[in-house]
Amino acid sequence: MSSSTRSEVSPGPQIRNTPGAFPSTPGEPETVVSSQHSLSKAVYERRAEYTVPRKIRIKVGTWNVAALPGTEEDIGSWFVDGKGISESLSNLSFESNGTTDGDDLEDAGHQEARRSKNRPTVPSNDPGLVPGGDDIGLYVLGLQEIIDVSSATEALKPYNDPWPGRRWKQAVEDALPEGYIKVAEQQLIGLFLLIYAAPSVAPTVSSVSTASTGTGLMGYLGNKGAVVARLVLGETTRLVFINCHLAAGVEKGNLERRNWDASQVLSRAKFDPLYNGAGEKEETGENIGDEDFAFWFGDLNYRLEGMPGDDVRRLLMLHTKNEYGQGGPSKRKISAELALKSNPKPNDSAEDTDRKSRIFRHNHHLHYRSSPETPATSLSSDTLDPSADPASLQTTLASLLPHDQLHQQMRTRKAFGDGWREGPIDFLPTYKYDVGSVGMFDSSEKKRGPSWCDRILYRTRKDKLAYEEKIKVEEAAKKRDEEMKSHGIGDPAVNQEEVLFDYDPATDGDDHDYDPEADVEDPEGVTTVAGFEDKIHLEYYTSHQRVLSSDHKPLDAIFTLQYEAVDPDLKAKVHQEVARELDKAENERRPTVTVVVDHHHDHEGESRSFSGTEGVDFGSVRFDSPKMRTVTLANTGGVPATVGFTDRIVTADKTEGVAPPWLHLRFDRSSDKDRPASESHQVYTIEPGDAVNVEMTLHVKDVELVRALNEGHANLQDVLVLRIHNGRDHFLPIHATWLPSSFGLSIGNLVKVPEGGVRRSRNGHQDSQGVKWSAPREIFRLTESIENLVERVIAEWGMTAGDDNPPPWTDSGWPFNSSTGEGKATQSAKERIREALDNDTPIPDSFPTELDLIRRVEAVAGTLLLFLSSLQDGVISADMWIELEKSIMSREKKSKTTPLLSLDDERMQILDILTASPAHSESGSTEEARGGLCVGVRGGCD
Repeated sequence: MSSSTRSEVSPGPQIRNTPGAFPSTPGEPETVVSSQHSLSKAVYERRAEYTVPRKIRIKVGTWNVAALPGTEEDIGSWFVDGKGISESLSNLSFESNGTTDGDDLEDAGHQEARRSKNRPTVPSNDPGLVPGGDDIGLYVLGLQEIIDVSSATEALKPYNDPWPGRRWKQAVEDALPEGYIKVAEQQLIGLFLLIYAAPSVAPTVSSVSTASTGTGLMGYLGNKGAVVARLVLGETTRLVFINCHLAAGVEKGNLERRNWDASQVLSRAKFDPLYNGAGEKEETGENIGDEDFAFWFGDLNYRLEGMPGDDVRRLLMLHTKNEYGQGGPSKRKISAELALKSNPKPNDSAEDTDRKSRIFRHNHHLHYRSSPETPATSLSSDTLDPSADPASLQTTLASLLPHDQLHQQMRTRKAFGDGWREGPIDFLPTYKYDVGSVGMFDSSEKKRGPSWCDRILYRTRKDKLAYEEKIKVEEAAKKRDEEMKSHGIGDPAVNQEEVLFDYDPATDGDDHDYDPEADVEDPEGVTTVAGFEDKIHLEYYTSHQRVLSSDHKPLDAIFTLQYEAVDPDLKAKVHQEVARELDKAENERRPTVTVVVDHHHDHEGESRSFSGTEGVDFGSVRFDSPKMRTVTLANTGGVPATVGFTDRIVTADKTEGVAPPWLHLRFDRSSDKDRPASESHQVYTIEPGDAVNVEMTLHVKDVELVRALNEGHANLQDVLVLRIHNGRDHFLPIHATWLPSSFGLSIGNLVKVPEGGVRRSRNGHQDSQGVKWSAPREIFRLTESIENLVERVIAEWGMTAGDDNPPPWTDSGWPFNSSTGEGKATQSAKERIREALDNDTPIPDSFPTELDLIRRVEAVAGTLLLFLSSLQDGVISADMWIELEKSIMSREKKSKTTPLLSLDDERMQILDILTASPAHSESGSTEEARGGLCVGVRGGCD
């Protein structure tokens, strides 16, 4: 089970890629560009000017609560108030947090006797011996087994039960001083991680990311594993917290599984990517190891190896019995066990017998030193240094810790050997106790051996880098040794006399004593990822022996962290200064382009500069009548300018691209062959003082667009985006006024067009009486013009043409198939004809006098074809086609029994169907009559 939850992600600066962003494209290395990215980077380079030193305390606590009821009642006492510590069983010197005299502290016997699940179990009059309350900047709590993970029902749940977490969260928040804010939370079955920040610290916490890694059943489920959190403190210092519960058990296989669990947490836990101080987002998420300071805590479950658990229990209970007064169940149990002799068993080896004999002699010495008859002065620390006193707790712990599996695995680098360290262990093993007891180790039938299962480790970035460097050195040395041996150098049989010493790090150095000060260093500089010098110091590391509600004793460590934090006011000041400097530099080196729009085609006066709001005005635009404008782009700056139109902002009713489909752009020069990688469209480089012209042609010829424009559902307005590489974008508005057209309308609308044409109708003068004509007048006018012109062409041809030049009507498709081609004269004539139709002016008056009759009739015929093809519903609508098909199929069926109809009868049947729509019927009749006349004329001519 592995998951990641984003609690908070620093927004971080980003490069905007929307049109008009400044700058719109990343700058080249030699160009200064005032973008959010470069601004953040420049501000970051001056970070020393806006960071201030800060110091906070971080309290890390861990506790396996064994899913026992009432354990949450103790959380405030030990974790927040620092209570429940046995000063005599910790070998530490403390300063009381309270005002109560420590001599009034309740003894262990009375404490155990009054234990209740409904109130804290710590002793009465406990002043609290470690810092807490509002002295702590970050409270980090890791709990294990907040639910019973030994239950298959709980372990196999595909979700986290939120209720136990809510209960613990409420208990912690009730105990914390007012104003503390939860900044991180993560649960994995029974694992629970909570992080709270002081009111002065919480605003400086950012980039919080949490994750879970299950390593339990099948190596995946969450009955074992870890919950982790990453946060950034003061925008500078990265902290990682790992709360884990590793595999249990005392066998060798269990040890190897613990190591495997730890390796899985390291490799599988991932955090969200974050933005560094320069505003750059990391490409991938962070792993454990990328931070500045890491804290690994929880029930690691490492045991004491190579020592009889029962002997260790009795050895340690010689110390715990002094916590009790004159009586109590635990005191009697301890005394009874200590009264037993440790006799060798028949099958014990000589080594086991010797070890047990030494332990017995040590126990006897401790028993004598701690008996009530012994004078108190003999136990005084003033008499003998605890480290040199064979009966002291420190000596006892020092004799046990070399057998600690965790330390052994760290030394051999099988687990936690990559820079992790731990404070001195001056407290009793935290597991396993009788619930409700201060010092009675497991008295059940299993009598589990005491162990330091619960631990708090930490590591700095400096520690990890030192480990990595050490590995490199060792690998290089190993490689050199192998090369020497391959050349016959260094062979022990040949060069034995030259060997000064022989050392094998894999086997040598195993038998060294535990040094409690080995991993503890004075605060020293740690260079963080952000380049600051931070320091960390472990102040306290102890267990809370006198918390009774679980079989594990809670454990906490207090660290002092000195770090550089960003001061928002100072950063804002630096930000303003950098922005001004970048703006100044940018203005000096930024390309400058002036846009000039030519309006002389439709407006009086000379060309004038583009004002930004006026844009390019194409004036009145007609159907299939192209209109052109010219835009000049002049480089008025001191550096070359690379320009080009880029994708514009579009809405749902507009198409994507550089320009709308009705607008065509053409530069008067070739584009750059090597365009910037950021540009997907063509670009053009203009040298200083040079200019480039852009020819813009607006051409509306798509019938669907014409219909939308006629109905007011579309317009001829848009905004082009002219991109200046490393400069500011120019927005170029496009305007045009659409003149309504009869093309693209339906027959039903055309018959309602009043005299004066569609332009008059669209300007609000349409007669309210509705239908004006039996058929579209445009069809009448076009077919009538074709008839008249054909007659004139035939007459003129007969008088002027010679026998060698065949007449155009020899082509059966004439005049609809042009014999003269589509020249400019014909195109111009068609535009004039369409204008005459839309304004209801005579078609013959639209022709220029120099245009011959053949081109005139071909222009009218072409216009008729275009008009008919643009009709929205056609001359014969879809419904009519269905009726016609039914009629034809019916006649085909009847043809087997009845004679076929004559051509005239079939025509009459078709016209009868068309009468359902008079306008369509009349249009069809008009086309048929005019077409028949033309065919008749051509036939007569043939």
